[in-house]
Amino acid sequence: MVWLGVDLGEARVGLALSDPELTFAHPIGNITVHGNAMDAIEDVIDIIEREQVGRVIVGVPLLLSGKQGGSAHKAQHWMRELMSRLLEYKHTGQIKLDDVPIVELQDERLTTVTAHRQLSDTLISTREHRSMVDQQSAVLILQSALDARQAGAMSNNDAG
Repeated sequence: MVWLGVDLGEARVGLALSDPELTFAHPIGNITVHGNAMDAIEDVIDIIEREQVGRVIVGVPLLLSGKQGGSAHKAQHWMRELMSRLLEYKHTGQIKLDDVPIVELQDERLTTVTAHRQLSDTLISTREHRSMVDQQSAVLILQSALDARQAGAMSNNDAG
């Protein structure tokens, strides 16, 4: 089982997958959406089915204050639509999944800034950032969820 990270953008939806051990996230590309992230849902469902994804982590861009703005509401709407279609397709047999994956939101404040910084640190030209920043942001979103899972597992083991 792997996890899928999703960074919703106006032009592109960035995607990242975990390794089967749920330790590391790596970029798998972008889906071009031309201003409507809803256009990416069918492609994301194809990836979920092909990769047998067990959990989808969708970045939610909260305001720096922690409150929700318009982009956060769009992310929640996108997540609900993805869940609805996954359940519908599973029920009608349109997709072959053992289980419908869990879909959850992950705070993604400042991931785009961090992604640009990381790309600059690797000496990738600023011109090339645009095509890579969304998938790098998806890596950061997913890696954050994987790290939180690992920290939770470690503290649960320490409690025993």
